[in-house]
Amino acid sequence: MAQKPSIPKGTRDFSPTEVAKRNYIFSIIKEVFEVYGFQPIETPSFENSSTLMGKYGEEGDRLIFKILNSGDYLKKVDDSLLSSKESLKVTSKISEKALRYDLTVPFARYVVQHQNEIEFPFKRYQMQPVWRADRPQKGRFREFYQCDADVVGSKGLWQEVEFVQLYDAVFSKLKLVGTTIKLNNRKILAGIAEIIGAKDKLIDFTVALDKLDKIGAEGVTNEMISKGISEEAIEKVQPLFNFNGTNQEKLTQLQEILADSEEGLEGVKDLRFIVNNIETLGLESAKLELDVTLARGLNYYTGAIYEVSAPEGVKMGSIGGGGRYDDLTGIFGLKNVSGVGISFGLDRIYLVLEELNLFNEVTLPKPKVLFINFGENEAAYCMKALIEFRKKGIKSELYPDNAKMKKQMNYANRREIPFVVMVGSTEIENHNFTLKNMQSGDQQVCSLKELLTITA
Repeated sequence: MAQKPSIPKGTRDFSPTEVAKRNYIFSIIKEVFEVYGFQPIETPSFENSSTLMGKYGEEGDRLIFKILNSGDYLKKVDDSLLSSKESLKVTSKISEKALRYDLTVPFARYVVQHQNEIEFPFKRYQMQPVWRADRPQKGRFREFYQCDADVVGSKGLWQEVEFVQLYDAVFSKLKLVGTTIKLNNRKILAGIAEIIGAKDKLIDFTVALDKLDKIGAEGVTNEMISKGISEEAIEKVQPLFNFNGTNQEKLTQLQEILADSEEGLEGVKDLRFIVNNIETLGLESAKLELDVTLARGLNYYTGAIYEVSAPEGVKMGSIGGGGRYDDLTGIFGLKNVSGVGISFGLDRIYLVLEELNLFNEVTLPKPKVLFINFGENEAAYCMKALIEFRKKGIKSELYPDNAKMKKQMNYANRREIPFVVMVGSTEIENHNFTLKNMQSGDQQVCSLKELLTITA
């Protein structure tokens, strides 16, 4: 007996109902992106390895799916290299391409490659799948969609303000009340690292600090020590583990803590601009919260960083995030082009909406009218009518088989199709149709024109 097929861990099939729900989320995010002036692009699902590697830090590089070269990919590899079993060196010889890890680095590559066709500042949105060789668990998949919006070619902080508003607008339309938009600035983290004497360990410091909500203060402390950060330096960081108060109170505390760091104070100034303007403009359903432990482990962030958490009571990782990157395009040869962007984690948002029963309004796409199939002549007559229905944009279909009437009516009931059209020899002879309302059970004979009017 043939073995039952399966799919790789961390990937999923989606039923028609699930696709309809996902499309509902896509449509709202797309609508808001376009209201805010963003325009769509798409990039390939895989890139040259040189485009992706080294852009996400050590952990990110480890999670990138590599694609083996076609043909006999081992033939050109030196025997001594193979026998050394150094996987990183072997990989570079047998794999020249990789599945994209996110949409931001491919976007930076796109900007550099198409810089002469782009009007700066360039506002783009992109909704495509990405892949990560992560350990699958609830809300964490190996293949998932990101919905990104970015602006490149502007250093103005008003865009940071607008991204907070954009998050709020999307979650309001999804009726997802109570999300928290966490905000920090990499300049503040750099300032703290400078003050505690760990500036040379900035990446290790931020990667560890970013895990505070996952592994706790003790876990962060142990990871920092393992990376060579002194216990004395870690002791100076301890107040950040319990940093409380209003956003304005936190800004005041940061101003004092970072008094001796020029870069840190610049970060405080940037945050104050965003916080003050959001407080003036207001938010509809989300709240903005300064979180000085927020680091987001990607190396390319240089300014504001965002992370969105689900409403209280919903156990889920971040459902969105992003930040400013001052010179990401510089790694591809285009210097001094600042950018800032955010991302929505569609798959996690789906799970949150499902848990909170917020998909009530989503209905599965279905025809409004089903033509019953009584035979070849009757089906041909119905097909001519279907042309007119579809020209009018009325969702309609012909049952494909000349099956028993009961089977065809059961199909209409199961799919909740509101109207059924029946055509026999009498209808063909009189050039009309019999229409049945499946909810009321009423039947009437009508012309094609009347049929189109009633079912429109």
